[in-house]
Amino acid sequence: MVQPWPRYQWPQGRDSAFCFTVDVDADSPYLWSQRAPEATRSLGQLEQRRFGPRLGIWRLLDLADRFGIKGSFFVPGAVAEANPELLPAFLERGHEIGLHGYFHEIVAQSSDAEFTGALEAAIEVFRRQTGAVPKGFRSPAWEMTPHMLAEIRRHGFWDSSLAGADHPYEIDGVVEVPVQWAIDDAVFFKFSGGGTDQWPPEAPGPILEGWLDEWDGLRRLNGLFMLTVHDWISGRAQRLRLLERLLERVTAAPGVWIATVGEVAAYHAGSGNAGRFVAASDIPGPVEPRRFGRPA
Repeated sequence: MVQPWPRYQWPQGRDSAFCFTVDVDADSPYLWSQRAPEATRSLGQLEQRRFGPRLGIWRLLDLADRFGIKGSFFVPGAVAEANPELLPAFLERGHEIGLHGYFHEIVAQSSDAEFTGALEAAIEVFRRQTGAVPKGFRSPAWEMTPHMLAEIRRHGFWDSSLAGADHPYEIDGVVEVPVQWAIDDAVFFKFSGGGTDQWPPEAPGPILEGWLDEWDGLRRLNGLFMLTVHDWISGRAQRLRLLERLLERVTAAPGVWIATVGEVAAYHAGSGNAGRFVAASDIPGPVEPRRFGRPA
């Protein structure tokens, strides 16, 4: 009989963990979407996204400093190349940096070879700008294929792209530090303009209430609160205030481990949790047509 996974054990008897992560997408998704020569280009969305490297990311860094927390910053290679001050600034302030594609490529629009090429190109940018290769990866838009997992394993990276648990686990031999859409700012606040959006940005009050409920619930379940924000979205005044109120609650709570994603991954790999929470990338093939009930 299949046994349910046991409760996760955090270091020093802590009841939960919290990660502050920033996906520094800036204008890279827009550049990817406009890669065709015939694409119509405009400044509307581009300038919104460029707000991130100009102002938003620095405000998020100041926020982290104010609360004394270290975060994990996932940066596409193209963003690092266009803004060479970013990676050194993150490291100088004691934060962690991780890979996030090159142009924030959409997985469904990329071949296996294109993914490998983009990964290698991004690694080279990080190596050139920092003198080292990062240890972690987060997939653009949190999509993943078995080939991508194999490449991540080949490089010895941990991953933070999947949502198969609310604490670390292993998939195809890769340590996975999972994400969750319900605590990603883009779900609630992303608004690109140009008539493509399906709804306006949410008011921050109800979102904060939901995030605090999730935080309280995860503490009861020995879970991981993987907060994910974006430079061009949560660097705005209203969302900064939301984050400030959230961090006031988190940093005052007893029993929580506030850590970078890499610290969580390293702890998992070296703890008694390793090997207890294991999954496989067994994507099923096409579903065979079936008939239910009596023939018509």
